[in-house]
Amino acid sequence: DVYPTDWAYQALANLIERYGCVAGYPNGTFQGNRALSRYEAAALLNACLDRVTEITDEVRRLMKAFEKELAVVKARVDGLEAAVGELEATQFSTTTKLKGQADFFMGGVAYDDRDDCVTDGGDCEDDAFSFSYRLTLNLNTSFTGKDRLYTRLRTGNMDNAWSNKNHFLSDSKSSDNVLKVDKLWYTFPLGDSFKVTVGALVENYYMVETPTRYKPILKAFKLGGYGAVMGASTGQGVGVQWRQNVRPGEAAFNIAANYVADGGEGAKSESGLGMFGDDTDGLFLSQVGYGNRKWYVSALYAYKHGEDGSSPAMGYSTPRASSYDQGLHALGLRGYWSPQESGFIPTISAGFDYGWSAADDSFSTEEVKGWMVGLNWKDAFMQGNKLGLGFGSYSSYAMEVKDAASDRNDAPFAIEGYYDFQVTDNIMVTPAIFYITNSDGRDQADGEDSFGGLVKTTFKF
Repeated sequence: DVYPTDWAYQALANLIERYGCVAGYPNGTFQGNRALSRYEAAALLNACLDRVTEITDEVRRLMKAFEKELAVVKARVDGLEAAVGELEATQFSTTTKLKGQADFFMGGVAYDDRDDCVTDGGDCEDDAFSFSYRLTLNLNTSFTGKDRLYTRLRTGNMDNAWSNKNHFLSDSKSSDNVLKVDKLWYTFPLGDSFKVTVGALVENYYMVETPTRYKPILKAFKLGGYGAVMGASTGQGVGVQWRQNVRPGEAAFNIAANYVADGGEGAKSESGLGMFGDDTDGLFLSQVGYGNRKWYVSALYAYKHGEDGSSPAMGYSTPRASSYDQGLHALGLRGYWSPQESGFIPTISAGFDYGWSAADDSFSTEEVKGWMVGLNWKDAFMQGNKLGLGFGSYSSYAMEVKDAASDRNDAPFAIEGYYDFQVTDNIMVTPAIFYITNSDGRDQADGEDSFGGLVKTTFKF
């Protein structure tokens, strides 16, 4: 006479299953709506106490049998509690994690004809063997678990060949051994699909999807080509990103747009400067992309303007060929593809840039181009190591210059190769070589082919 729809059914079922101490009448009924006499209550209580006593005795026997094991577990728990207490008392921060990296660079650069390069007015004297470093401290702070305040402290002493514009390394840092705040920005979600970034010290490429899998030695190959489209000096900026919500592993669309006041001019209060002043080096970057972690393709558009129109990362050939007095429009394509498994076939990354400007001043840039291809072989020769090969134009270069005697035809070309040898989980040694033709950058009136080699040692902590 007890049914699953009765309000006390679950309670009765639990008592029977766990303790077996609720019984009905001899006729097989429970009669839950009938008043209970004191005798019946005493009988039921006695049956339950007998069952509880049996269970308690069984627990005691088990505790006796596993006495040693329980003592070991208790000691471990006590030790863990002590360790947690010590960590809580000495932890750096409840919201911030610190990650560091130290890089050592040893090597040098040689020129095909150093004497001619110097005679023609070039900066070709940095060919001595040097030993320099870069130190980076990354502070990642989260207040909600979904946001991120990023602070980067960095220093170095790479005022040598590695910070020369003709051989600028991707990891170069020249700050004369002074530790300073190098990056500072805050990212937070807006709904399920949007992400907003506000940066007091940020570059535009932090606010878009990374469109490459190639990590270069030369800065010219960074981000699929560090030239007309990607790359900006650190400044004040804001950006928004949207990413399609899909299941993990599926391809998704993304759209991003941002603006950076280049060179710190966004923090100035002088007339014509500030975040949106007429004389501010303003950099707008937008991206539309589609793909996943295995393959990705994106199209980018950038617009750069400023008082003197100096370009932060491009320009070769005649004097002032790296400037644009009427602003620069630039289009770019970036993408990568990775094989399903490591082997002979590499991960391929590539990029192409094209920019144009309605130049008014003589020797101002009218047209620029740039391209690169990067190849990576994961687990090359040994598990955990990586082989890299990159080649292309040495940054974006001026193809047409207003009032120049002739357009640029001998585009600077560069090729590099490196091997990441993972010594331990925290130490990596990377020997690398590169060769650059027509390396007449902004420091040289007439360039010479150059060859460079270095060994980079990375310590992560």
